[in-house]
Amino acid sequence: MKADIIKHLLIFTAFVLASCSAVKTVPEGDYLYLGGNVRIEDGDNTRRKETKALASELEGVLRPKPNSRFLGMPFKLWIYNFWGNPKKEGGIGNKIRNKFGQPPVLFSSVKVEYNRTLVLNRLENRGYFRSGVTPDTTLRRKRARLTFKTTTGPQYMINTVVFTTDSSDLGKAVNASSPRSFLKPGDGYDLDVIKRERERIDTRLKEQGFYYFSPENIIVQVDSTNNEHKVDLIVNVKTSTPLKALQIYSINDIFVYSNYDVSKDSTSITEGIKHRDFYVIDSSSTFKPQVFERTMFFNKGDLYNRTDHNMSLNRLMSLGTFKFVKNEFVETPASGDNSLDTYYYLTPYPKKSLRAELTGRTTSANFTGTEVTLSWRNRNAFRGAELLTLSAYGGTDIQVSGINKGNNIFRLGAEASLNIPRFIAPIGLKSNSAFIPHTKITLGADLLNRYESYTLNSFRTSFGYNWKDNIKREHQLNLLSATYVKALNVTNAYRSLINTNISLQRAIEDQFIIGPSYNFLFTNTSETRKTNTFYYNGNIEVAGTILGLATGANVDKGREKEVFGTVFSQYARLENDFRHYFNLGFGSQIASRIIAGIGVPYGNSASLPFIKQFFIGGTNSLRAFRARSIGPGSYLPDEAVGTTSIAADRTGDIKLEINTEYRPKINEIMRGAVFLDAGNIWLMDEKTKYGDMPGAKFSKDFLKELAVGTGVGLRFDLTFFVLRTDLAMPLRKPWLPQGERWVFKDIKFANPDWRRENLVFNLAIGYPF
Repeated sequence: MKADIIKHLLIFTAFVLASCSAVKTVPEGDYLYLGGNVRIEDGDNTRRKETKALASELEGVLRPKPNSRFLGMPFKLWIYNFWGNPKKEGGIGNKIRNKFGQPPVLFSSVKVEYNRTLVLNRLENRGYFRSGVTPDTTLRRKRARLTFKTTTGPQYMINTVVFTTDSSDLGKAVNASSPRSFLKPGDGYDLDVIKRERERIDTRLKEQGFYYFSPENIIVQVDSTNNEHKVDLIVNVKTSTPLKALQIYSINDIFVYSNYDVSKDSTSITEGIKHRDFYVIDSSSTFKPQVFERTMFFNKGDLYNRTDHNMSLNRLMSLGTFKFVKNEFVETPASGDNSLDTYYYLTPYPKKSLRAELTGRTTSANFTGTEVTLSWRNRNAFRGAELLTLSAYGGTDIQVSGINKGNNIFRLGAEASLNIPRFIAPIGLKSNSAFIPHTKITLGADLLNRYESYTLNSFRTSFGYNWKDNIKREHQLNLLSATYVKALNVTNAYRSLINTNISLQRAIEDQFIIGPSYNFLFTNTSETRKTNTFYYNGNIEVAGTILGLATGANVDKGREKEVFGTVFSQYARLENDFRHYFNLGFGSQIASRIIAGIGVPYGNSASLPFIKQFFIGGTNSLRAFRARSIGPGSYLPDEAVGTTSIAADRTGDIKLEINTEYRPKINEIMRGAVFLDAGNIWLMDEKTKYGDMPGAKFSKDFLKELAVGTGVGLRFDLTFFVLRTDLAMPLRKPWLPQGERWVFKDIKFANPDWRRENLVFNLAIGYPF
């Protein structure tokens, strides 16, 4: 009983101290402004939900906003009040105060009458024409609140919508757009909807050649004389509309300045090469005219329309060759036929460039290291805006966290890639989207040396296409993708481990993989104003099918076939990555992700190739566990192998991962994080050619074999990159006996041995998802 009294007394004391600290820097005679609220006085209970939403909307227009709060507490204000010394300049305390703190919002800065007018105007814009707004101020303990008592009356509703324009081309076009009007009889009057209607009509007219028309040329008259709380809306074209805005324009000549110098801005026309319906002005013949044939959506004689206008600009930008793209439409001199000459001024990037990068990096396997990359680019290799890139890199990584340390890595590689801005195919493939399709050819080689284990050499090549339907949907199809991996050196220490655990042989087996792959990406996460945004990435690979049919390969019947002295892989692999972002407002959000993947070997393969198997754990996955240290299933390798620094990574044929993370915004550059991760990998069969792996097979009890971890973190948005720190710990270890897998009872923060074995600190670049 005494302990409860002391506990409540401490809570009360903390609350009083926190409350007093908020007004520490409020001047004498002034008040800390706690914000305003709108109270709609409406006796009609059937409108309760409507009035609640309206009140929230009205509160959103009040200015200024009070000090921001997190979990109901004004942390920024506290930082401002207690960090630094305002009487002195400089010092780290004042820097923290000014960077992360927020001065008190004073009631003396609040214009009450101005806010009353804002509320009243918003009500009238929403159709409440007989509203009353009365402000009321509450002053208490150096704090002030504003309450706007509001009476709305009934909202005026739309009775009729009439489009009354003349019989001109413009009048007919406006009338023809009426079936898709945003203004609907029976809806409430709303000025924002009227503005959107004007923009909708303008957009429709821009598609029909009315180049000089604008939304301001539309007038929507409101008639509220019927005394029934209803309005009649009359949509018309203003009589003051300029003559040009009434006329339809078509495209005349098209001029492309493909080597335009911004510093010598000039619209003078010089002799150009005519190609189809456009002229290319390029005295040095930098580009082939066919490049622009694939970007121009306009042809001579076409009616002007905004879609072709934007599509042409987007395609020119998506070539990746031009630094600046400028477009201009000019009335054809002395033509008298309402035509427009079209000019495109294109400023290329430097054709060739050499770039060196020295970077520090972290990987999902808890490796930290450096990498040096040298790349040479030619942005117009064959005068067709092709991008030719030759690059070489070298780097080393040291594993600094996790259970297994010391397995350091040295990487060396080179790659040549050619990106061609069109489909290269025996049949005529075309894309009518705003983005240029690309054909990409790559050839690369890599050397990976794990000092204490082995050295692998790999070669890869691919031929495929990349194209977008729109800004949200992207496709990547590799018709041919081939990878060859060969072990150059295996240490005696690793070979001795293979003698005790043959499954370690997987990592050093020669591998030959050839086949097509397809990747689909959808995302609308750039639409930051939406409450819910989504990301989906799906990938499917099918390897060795043609070779398997040609050779009759069947490993189950002893017909294991080779190509170039190496057994080729045959499998189908599918992986899905789905993410949901729930935006809470004020920069905070809840992010969630589900990854599900499966790989099925067949024909010439009894298992997936090692580099195509799934793994889990690490800085972008289950952050409480080292990368590739979990699974498959509840399987636990030999203890001697599992703790050695040169142990093979754990991989599987099936993967399931679930993550969720709360990301509160602390200030302009810092976000917090509270996260929960769960997942595991499994095999199709626990009996493998490398021996039995009990507990590794996927079964109906897979949920009982999920690893679970949790943690907290900070994200620092430094504009050019995001620095992320996470501190995580396991909650569930699937390799323990059933009934003992949840480890809540084992958590001992005060125990250094527990902290060393269970707390995992991750330092990474970017968000985990």
